[in-house]
Amino acid sequence: MINKEQDNYSNATLDLVKKFVDSNQRKRINLLSKIESEVENIYNLCPSLFEIFDSEGDDWTAGWLLQVLKKYKPDFFINTKFNNWYKTYSDIDINYNDLQLMLVEQKFEEADRLTSAYLRQLAGKLAVKRGYVFYSEVKNMSGTDLKTIDRLWNIYSNGRFGFSIQAKILKSVGKKYELLWPKIGWKNESLWTRYPTSFCWSLNAPDGHMPLINQLRGVRLMDSILRHPAIAERHNNIL
Repeated sequence: MINKEQDNYSNATLDLVKKFVDSNQRKRINLLSKIESEVENIYNLCPSLFEIFDSEGDDWTAGWLLQVLKKYKPDFFINTKFNNWYKTYSDIDINYNDLQLMLVEQKFEEADRLTSAYLRQLAGKLAVKRGYVFYSEVKNMSGTDLKTIDRLWNIYSNGRFGFSIQAKILKSVGKKYELLWPKIGWKNESLWTRYPTSFCWSLNAPDGHMPLINQLRGVRLMDSILRHPAIAERHNNIL
């Protein structure tokens, strides 16, 4: 009887996960807490559960499962491949394992700082030396790497963070940056959000809140990133 009951629980959990995967964005968001409450049964289904997902893809449902397991069942990650379960790629041999691990652990402030460092590295030695990126340097950045960064942020934010999400929100406000800033929580009325203490480093942040780009330098840098061909491809060239 015990085995039969366990099988019933496992089947019910698997059905829930499949429903989670097959749902649209709104329904997925509504299922987040339910998935979290099923962590024990999800853990019992692992690691074979991840066979239904594509580690080359960017379906964020697997990202949420990994974040839930990291929070409640850290021993699952004795198999260290799950710290970097999604495959990542770079044209200049950047290892994105640290970024993926920080995002799995929801250490968003640390992940954001690392993302800024990656952007400087992608811009070149002069950007690394000066400590910031010129907008004119963005066009020469590796599209493969920008896609990797955007994809990881999207995967580990329930589909709510990343450059491509910021671009979609910008489109929704008529491509007006002055309307984008408050929408993504970078400005409150006439005041810029103070970095880093007043930013929200969690999944409670507004859509598009991360990763950060130094908005005090104006819109050119961010606009260049959002319009980069690799990012444009990910947001269907909406800008």
